[in-house]
Amino acid sequence: MRPHRINALVIRHLYLFKRSVPRLMDIFYWPVMELLLWGFLSIYLEKQDLGNLNAVTVFLGAVIFWDILNQSQKAVSISFLEDVWERNFLNLFVTPIRLGEFIVSTVVLGIIRIVIITIVMALLAALFYSFNFLSLGFYLIPFMASLLLFGSTLGFLSMAVILRFGTSAQILAWGFIVLIQPFTAVFYPVSALPEAIRPISYLLPSTYVFEGMRTVLSDAPLPWSTLGMSFLLNAVFLTIIIWVFYKMFAKVKERGLLLKMD
Repeated sequence: MRPHRINALVIRHLYLFKRSVPRLMDIFYWPVMELLLWGFLSIYLEKQDLGNLNAVTVFLGAVIFWDILNQSQKAVSISFLEDVWERNFLNLFVTPIRLGEFIVSTVVLGIIRIVIITIVMALLAALFYSFNFLSLGFYLIPFMASLLLFGSTLGFLSMAVILRFGTSAQILAWGFIVLIQPFTAVFYPVSALPEAIRPISYLLPSTYVFEGMRTVLSDAPLPWSTLGMSFLLNAVFLTIIIWVFYKMFAKVKERGLLLKMD
């Protein structure tokens, strides 16, 4: 694995942002609109009789963390689809670039996107709603790392399915993340879910992050088991999905289906 190849793959995507309004909107416009929407809703809920619940803190923290998860998944799957749409995916692997280098470059791209988006949303949350994202303290780093890992895993799963079924399955680049949202306790605790589906929620690494966020924001101590379980599940899912992706790529390459990735 050569760092300069990974660097080249990352830079080629970053150059696209200079001349692409849709890509810039994806980083700045849509996250900002989402923050404003849920922020004003949070202010409304705070004015209601909700007991000791700080609605602004909980909802804004959830919005920012959800966007971190969403963007990390999109960074992987959309960067892959852009190569497919431009009919450039096959060209990449005519070069000495290895599949592992391609995977690492998409994760690095996701980190760059997440850093930019998190800074923008955190600053606006502080400006408009006096929400201090840094109030999570030490836990901010492992929470974000866990969401990045899980989002990237979902992205690789999307890529594997698209490799197998072609671009007709590209809706999964956006669909996977929507499918898990009701189960991962983003805006409400797992206890609000019906008992029958709570086991599904506890199988998702992101659930422990959102539950942990609410625990930390309520000034309660966070059990280390919460973070541990999140990273353990991430390790299991990432290992399985990367293995599936490698197997799928090898099968598609063997059958010559890379030529039909358009």
